[in-house]
Amino acid sequence: MTSKAERKSHAAGATTRKRAPAVTRTPRAGRKQGDSGATSVAQVRLRPDEMEGLQQVMQTLQLNSLSDALREGLRLLSREATEVAASQEIRDFYGGDQAPTPEGVSHATEDELAAADATEW
Repeated sequence: MTSKAERKSHAAGATTRKRAPAVTRTPRAGRKQGDSGATSVAQVRLRPDEMEGLQQVMQTLQLNSLSDALREGLRLLSREATEVAASQEIRDFYGGDQAPTPEGVSHATEDELAAADATEW
């Protein structure tokens, strides 16, 4: 059975080409410590404004390639996900109650919490 795209190509007189899979595995010659031995190729579609922002980030952080930039982004996302999971574990452990403060530390006042919320990094 032929796909709709293949039928269109065939009807237009073009030769059909099979698409490569979106993710392929390739062996690595020089492995770094911690590498699994194979890499994956992933594709991402970016809007022009996203690409411009990514290039600015790459220049600012002195990242040499799109792969380096995307790896760094994934590393940061992974860290964020770990922190979110840890905070959920703490909430689950205390069953919705406030976690105790260390000895000698006073609870933050409403004004201090509001000031912290208003702080921009």
